[in-house]
Amino acid sequence: MARPNDEVGALLQEYADLVAITGGDAYRARVYEKAARSVAGYHADVSTLDAAGLRRIPNVGTSIADKIVAYFRTGHIDVVEELRAKIPAGVRELTAIPTLGPRKAMVLYDKRGISSVPELLAALDAGKLTGLKGFGPKTEENLRHGIELLQQIGSRVHINVAMEVAEGIVAELSAVTGCDRCTYAGSLRRMRETIGDIDILAASRHPQRLMETLTHLDAVSEVIAHGETKTSVRTTHGMQVDLRVVRPEAWGAALQYFTGSKPHNVRTREIAVRQKLKLSEYGLFEVGSGKLIVSKSEDEVYARLGLPWIPPPLREDRGEIEAALAGELPTLVTQRDIRGDLHTHTNLTDGVASLGEMVAAAAARGYSYYAITDHAPNLSMQRMTDEKMLAQRAEVRALEGRYGKLRLLHGTELNIDPDGEVDWGPEFLAGFDICVASVHSHFTQSRDEMTKRLLRACENPYVNIIGHPTGRLIGQRPPVEADLDAVFKACARTGTALEVNAFPDRLDLNDECVLRAKRYGVKFAIDTDAHAVAHLDMLRYGIGTAQRGWLTRDDVINTWPLRRLKAFLRKGRS
Repeated sequence: MARPNDEVGALLQEYADLVAITGGDAYRARVYEKAARSVAGYHADVSTLDAAGLRRIPNVGTSIADKIVAYFRTGHIDVVEELRAKIPAGVRELTAIPTLGPRKAMVLYDKRGISSVPELLAALDAGKLTGLKGFGPKTEENLRHGIELLQQIGSRVHINVAMEVAEGIVAELSAVTGCDRCTYAGSLRRMRETIGDIDILAASRHPQRLMETLTHLDAVSEVIAHGETKTSVRTTHGMQVDLRVVRPEAWGAALQYFTGSKPHNVRTREIAVRQKLKLSEYGLFEVGSGKLIVSKSEDEVYARLGLPWIPPPLREDRGEIEAALAGELPTLVTQRDIRGDLHTHTNLTDGVASLGEMVAAAAARGYSYYAITDHAPNLSMQRMTDEKMLAQRAEVRALEGRYGKLRLLHGTELNIDPDGEVDWGPEFLAGFDICVASVHSHFTQSRDEMTKRLLRACENPYVNIIGHPTGRLIGQRPPVEADLDAVFKACARTGTALEVNAFPDRLDLNDECVLRAKRYGVKFAIDTDAHAVAHLDMLRYGIGTAQRGWLTRDDVINTWPLRRLKAFLRKGRS
């Protein structure tokens, strides 16, 4: 069963989508999109709130509050049901095809009865779009190509895949003579966990040099569009890359605009309008005279609007504008703040590098401390034994002092069994410096069973961190069903940290859950769960997720000095 907030958030988002598909009021769709995000991310259970309480949620007005109250009373929202009746669910799927927007998708349904991707492909094969206004030969060709791409690669990729492509392109474009500045923007700069396409922004007085360079890169397999200020290509990874080139003096306004998100930009433009200004990718202008006010840097654009610079990961219209206006923006945790990694593996279990190699890599990163946390015996495929673990502990102690000031912590990743028990008893667990505990099996337990399972692990005085707490694998396995708010409360009460697992196919907890848990006073550990030396570099993605969840340095236990960390790890034990 979904959390009530997620349930209502999904309904509000569905309504916004349905409004867009049926050609309804764009402003109305945007209002419901904002409400959907606010409700889904709200810390309190919305099913327990009355209309007045609901109106205190950002972006939830009287009309939406009344609809939410009605939903919990009747089990449905009338306006959603009415729009659902007008179009089948498959029409929404059509909009995932590149080049096919909501209105054209609705035309296909109204005029040809097409309500799914397979039906569209069949209609193209049968020539059923011939003569349909807006669907000429070129459009049909684009639709076929879009369907092929959708079937081949899906709509989004993990952030590390996009980051590798983007950084490679940025490096090559930055080397072009006449390129003043170049970076990636869009959802990648905001550190979203999956990326649809890559936005590259450059500043130059010679845009054609950059456009030509992009189209001839080895990484490019297809040129989609080639213009004076914008070029779009398809990479060999199947990703679309859009390059925009602006004048150097417009850099700040363009970077702010193309970073997004769209809802955040709507809010900043609304602030500009109230000041009789116009904000665009070209700059901030006076409405009457058209005089350019500022445009060179993001800082001055935000400052002229009366705002401090807002870090890109926060730009999702989840309260950052209000916090900025109130002077309450958090100082976000950064990669420089991390003093050590608290969840890593070696080839004693399922890692591919030796203890010595992993420790040397940690030392090379300048860490103050580093934890080795190989798997425990209840994950039988790892063939762990008490003797092996004790032998590794001796090796860890022998390495102590060989790498300057780096302090080593010997730990383990315990298995949270279906009943909430872990691998060893108190006497053996007392010998570890740190214990991470994770769910590795029985992911389909009921909500109540999974909640009790996680709560019991939190209550264990030797469990310091709940690893990858929801067990999700992005695009492969959904998160477990559990009352996460109950888990967050238990973590805050027992002094158990929650992990932000930095591995790109996990990023677990995700940003929205991090934001919810933070409100309960939970502490976090940003860990790589590294199984190889190269995996230690994945920390950046955990940092990005933590920033999107508004975490500060004090929220994250592996930014703390070792003495403070060790006091936390004792978890109240003498």
